Amino acid sequence: MCGIVGLWGPLPDKEDIIRKGCHRLRHRGPDSEGYWEDQGAGLALGHVRLAILDLTAAGHQPMVSACGRYVLILNGEIYNHLDMRTLLEGQGHAPVWRGHSDTETVLAGFAAWGVQKTLQAATGMFAIALWDRQERTLTLMRDRMGEKPLYMGFVAGNFVFASELKGLTDIPGFDKRPDRKALSLLVRHNYIPAPYSIYSAIRKLAPGCWVQLSEEQRQHATLPVPQHYWSAQEVADHARTDPLSFGTDAEAVDALESVLGTAVKGQMISDVDLGAFLSGGIDSSVVVALMQKSNAQAVKTFSIGFDEPAFNEAEHAKAVAGHLGTEHTELYVSSADALAVVPGLAGIYDEPFADSSQIPTILVTRMARRHVTVALSGDGGDELFGGYSRYFRARQWWDKRESMPGLLRMPMAAAAGVGAKLCGVGRRQDQFQKLAQVLRAEHAGTFYQQFVSYWNDPSQVVIGAELPSTPFDESSGDAIFERMMLLDALTYLPDDILVKVDRAAMASSLETRVPMIDHHVFEFAQRLPRNYKIRDGQGKWLLRQLLYRHVPRQMIDRPKKGFSVPLAVWLRGPLKDWAAALLDPAALRQQGLFHAEPIERKWREHQSGTHDWSTHLWSIIMTQAWLEHGQAPDPGQP
Repeated sequence: MCGIVGLWGPLPDKEDIIRKGCHRLRHRGPDSEGYWEDQGAGLALGHVRLAILDLTAAGHQPMVSACGRYVLILNGEIYNHLDMRTLLEGQGHAPVWRGHSDTETVLAGFAAWGVQKTLQAATGMFAIALWDRQERTLTLMRDRMGEKPLYMGFVAGNFVFASELKGLTDIPGFDKRPDRKALSLLVRHNYIPAPYSIYSAIRKLAPGCWVQLSEEQRQHATLPVPQHYWSAQEVADHARTDPLSFGTDAEAVDALESVLGTAVKGQMISDVDLGAFLSGGIDSSVVVALMQKSNAQAVKTFSIGFDEPAFNEAEHAKAVAGHLGTEHTELYVSSADALAVVPGLAGIYDEPFADSSQIPTILVTRMARRHVTVALSGDGGDELFGGYSRYFRARQWWDKRESMPGLLRMPMAAAAGVGAKLCGVGRRQDQFQKLAQVLRAEHAGTFYQQFVSYWNDPSQVVIGAELPSTPFDESSGDAIFERMMLLDALTYLPDDILVKVDRAAMASSLETRVPMIDHHVFEFAQRLPRNYKIRDGQGKWLLRQLLYRHVPRQMIDRPKKGFSVPLAVWLRGPLKDWAAALLDPAALRQQGLFHAEPIERKWREHQSGTHDWSTHLWSIIMTQAWLEHGQAPDPGQP
């Protein structure tokens, strides 16, 4: 795992600028730092390295191809790079290998096969920059599911990119104006989805895409349209026409164990110590079980526990670890330990990010890093196999909507709107508003967007709000369950879950890997008929059957708790004064980003104990903390 940063344009003192960016990204790569410059073209590349494969200087980056034409920097891992080497050697395209790093392999692939074919051949997580010295083109690439981040944009006529925003913000002329579209998306979803970032001038490269910039495009500050080499939406579309078929349920479990077991084993490649997070839930337990199955040594597993019983799953994780025979480490943390993380959140995430499970994620990654350099995670199972309870609640709403005659929906929506006004402020008003929006939804995508939104109408809270189109706005032939899962895979998974884990882990120089979202597993899950995901009113049916082969059913079958903290209680207690200062109405009005009145109203209602607005308020609090951290100037009025 590493950090990358680059600059192409007329700015002088490029080495100083890149070195500063590398210093800001040092947590992503504490083992070494590299710099390379094409002075004639005005391009500079920087890299900080967390050595995982080939710990020698042969894996140092930036790396120049054997033919001398290409220069590459890579953040991530290519798990099947040895298979790629074998293919290159069989075709007579292999250079004289200098070492055994995956970076050298993929660089040889680009030289032999080009960008599209190499990306399609690679299995891994990555953000890559490739400079073609002959054609003077710069190509940026991101992995299929969006595990590794990549920001890009123009600063004072220079094209810039980096693994994290903090690698760019010191560049002379960087525009720190917040993007109203990004803020609108943030208060709706509690994260900022690609391609947007909090800064107007900077964008995120979307998962499964690559973009190639020519000298002319750079001079005109024109960012070309990204090209897909793999698309989750296209995979899902194809899956509808080619579903899997099994003779028995046992055959289906065998098939899942094969594809997921292959992904897990492939992601255990490492020249440094490796372990796994274990919450005791289905997803992490499946991953650990398959790791232990393929490993003669005890797998190192990690979990954290909380003093509050309602949020503690450490005892379940310990039981699973004991059954599987892992080398288990657990750490019980107090509320004080968790609260101590909060002041540093803005610095870790670089832009407002409001999933409060970021707090325990930071704690468990810090603990794991004391023992290993790589940790596998169970993330992705809910989105691929139907695990979220909200899918069931949303379907009930949708079924009621669909059972209502079409001619009655708009009158009923109008009546719900009137009911919201008559109720005044509070939870019932919010429910009436949500009912009205659900009834007005054009299709399942817009319905689900309203269902999972926090501030349903961002214009009520963001001054000058603008809502851009998102995957939720696209109609689809999917059934409601399939549509919700796919939308989460396109949005919530890459832009919330994977962001949360990547930034938390890399802040401690820990590499995380997510075998559940290996693209072969994703493609398998998309072709899987619904009754293997949802059965007898329960999600993740097939994953459960696989886990029961390795762990007794009674250890697993219990209500899902999630990975959360008592945020609502904290905002009325130990975080109250800190949050109240950030939400000061006078300060909000002076900054000019948010309407103070609705925020002040929700804060009062939350403090009264009659409502829980913690998730709504957290996005505003995280934005204010980000501003206080010095990430943006006074934005002024739009």
